[in-house]
Order: sequence, then structure tokens, then C-alpha cells
Amino acid sequence: MGMDKMHKKPHQRRRVRMLALIWCAATAGIALLAPTATAAGFPERAIQIIVPYPPGGATDTLARTVGQKISESLNQPVVVENRPGASGNIGMQAAARAPADGYTILFSAVSDAGIYKALSPSQSVHLLRDFAPLAGVANGPHILVVPDALPIQNLKELIAYLKAAPGKYNFASIGIGTLSHLEGELLMLTAGVNIVHVPYKGGAQALIDLISGNSSLMFLSGPNAMPHVKSGKLRVLAVAGNQRLPSLPNVPTIEEAGVKGFEANNFFGFNVPKGTPAATISILTKAIEAAMAAPDVRQRLETLGLIPKYFSPEEFGRMAENDFRVLESIVKSAKIKIE
Repeated sequence: MGMDKMHKKPHQRRRVRMLALIWCAATAGIALLAPTATAAGFPERAIQIIVPYPPGGATDTLARTVGQKISESLNQPVVVENRPGASGNIGMQAAARAPADGYTILFSAVSDAGIYKALSPSQSVHLLRDFAPLAGVANGPHILVVPDALPIQNLKELIAYLKAAPGKYNFASIGIGTLSHLEGELLMLTAGVNIVHVPYKGGAQALIDLISGNSSLMFLSGPNAMPHVKSGKLRVLAVAGNQRLPSLPNVPTIEEAGVKGFEANNFFGFNVPKGTPAATISILTKAIEAAMAAPDVRQRLETLGLIPKYFSPEEFGRMAENDFRVLESIVKSAKIKIE
């Protein structure tokens, strides 16, 4: 009996040491996995996307289309809230005040934010300063259109037509300090033409006057223009961005048509308040990337006159910084001011 106990002691000691080692390894593993487990717990409730534009438009539809896929990927509701006003600044302020926890996302139009910053340097909220980029999802460049009554078939003819009578013709916009305004100013700067700016309070009356021939040209979104193009009332001359629209593959960009230095993109994407944890940003970014890989999403965005493309947080951030510089340069060169 005593001999049995003596033989068991070394074995028992080895077992105790083995259990101790396993316990230490398990404890260390739990410590290492703790941050991952925390990130994996997100999201645990509904996510809100703030869209700083009215419901029903192409921008709102874009945010909702991608938002639905984000919801499916994360298995949580995604609620879209429209906060229109002040060129997107009201919605941006609401998103900036939200906790930096990933549960509030801002859907941004980079051009509007850049123009607003250029015109109001002292604004209280700044897209580049107060937010971290999640992902870019689309470019929605405007198209340059003229009324059917104008004897113009392409951009080269339009430039010659305008140069023949400096100051005689005008371009319509949806308001001072809007992208459609800056595009007209950029055309003057890059093509060397002199045209008069006629701002409207919104697009409806501007379109009526353009179709009737009271305005000679206008930059506006594809969805707003295409019904009138198809009816023969307007003619498309060029795309303002750096690539052609999938819905208009035969229409060149303005630079392709011969006006060098003209590029007016209109990028859209998602941002979160600065300070949002990196692990949370990674989860949201992957969900957006998966959404943009879905064929039905790409098809839907193309029907809206957009160029769908996923941009990583780093790419989207660099594009936003570049657009802010370009837009500020146009505002300064054209001496645009909001009274």
C-alpha cells in the first residue's frame, strides 16, 4: 500500500504541473482574445444612417440601397434618418454630436461638404476634421445639357458658340454655391468662355427655363436630366466627372471632349464620428464592401445615373481631401461668396 502511494506521487505531481500550465495558457488566451470578443459583439442593436438630404432623391435612394445590404450583413436593423438643410450641414452636425460608437453613420456627399467649407471657413463642423471615413460607394457626376432648340451637337461646338458672343449667353444653376454653380464657373475658367450665371432656388424652375431656351446650358444630375433627354427636350453634351457614366457610355467626359483641366466629381460615401474604435470601423467597412459587391446593388446604382465603386477608408479619405482642395480653388478663383 505504501509502495503504491510512492509510485503515484511523481505521476500526480506531473498532472498538477500539467493542469497549471493549461490554466495559464487558457488565461493568457482569454486575455488575448478579449479585444476581438469586444469587437465581435458589435453591433448589438440598430444602426442609424443620417442622410443630410430630403427623402426620395437619388442620394437618399443610394444610402437606403446600401444600408439595406449592411443590415443583412450585420444582422441588425439599419434605420435611415433624413436631416436636410444647409447643403448637408444640418445632418452633418447631428452626426458629429452622436457618440463615437459606430451606431451613428453619416452618409456624405463630398462635393457639398467641400463647397460649404470653402464658402464658410468658420463652420462649426468639418467633414475632414470631425469624421473618420468608412468607405466610398459611388461617383455621381453631373452631365452638361443644352436645350434642344440650341443648334449645338457637341462640346466643341458649344465652346465656339459661346466664344463668338461673350456675355450673351447664360447658364442655370440650382443656387449660388451649389455644385451646378461651381461647374459653370469651372467651365469658364478652363474653356475661356464668358457666360452669365443665373441661380435658381432649386431645380424645378431652372429646368423649365432651360427647356424653354431661357437658359443656354446647365450642369445637373443624370436622373433629373434623363427624362427630358429621352423626350427630346434636352441634349447631353458631356459628363463632368473623370469617367463616363455606365448609363451613357457614348457620352464623353468634358476633358475627353477637349477641355483640359475640367474635372468635377461627385463622390458619395459613409463616415463615422472621429474617435470611433478601429475594430468597429473595420466591421462596418467590411459590411459596406460586401454590399457593394452585390450585383443587384451595382445595377440599382447605375440606374440612378451613378458609377458604383467601393473605395477603402484610406482611398475615400484621400479623395475627399483632394476634392476639398479643388473646390476651394474654384471658389477662390471665381470669387464666389454667399451674402
